[in-house]
Amino acid sequence: MSVGIDLERFEHFKDAEWRLLEIESPTQMKAVFAVQDKARAYDWITIAFTFTGVSDARLLDGNRISHVDMSEGINIIKDENLFAFGIGECYNVDTVKNSSCYIIASGIKYEEGQF
Repeated sequence: MSVGIDLERFEHFKDAEWRLLEIESPTQMKAVFAVQDKARAYDWITIAFTFTGVSDARLLDGNRISHVDMSEGINIIKDENLFAFGIGECYNVDTVKNSSCYIIASGIKYEEGQF
């Protein structure tokens, strides 16, 4: 995956805490999670994803994100020139679009922060 993030390092965000879902502009969104990091002896850190060139999305109301079942984690699929982010086990863009929350974008970056 050319996103640059090793989802295995964070166990695909299984049982993570979803902290923020923000629409920064019509084509840019941000999602922030607290997650355990295997590379740091399972210490908790914050990961912020910024999606650019958003072309399709199913979003949840901001006050509902803390109630999302994260037991299956997240997946990010690279498909041609797009990235597809979805909650749960997603293997391709079609399964991402069946997710309770998904974002399809032309660009994605992430930033690690303190818990």
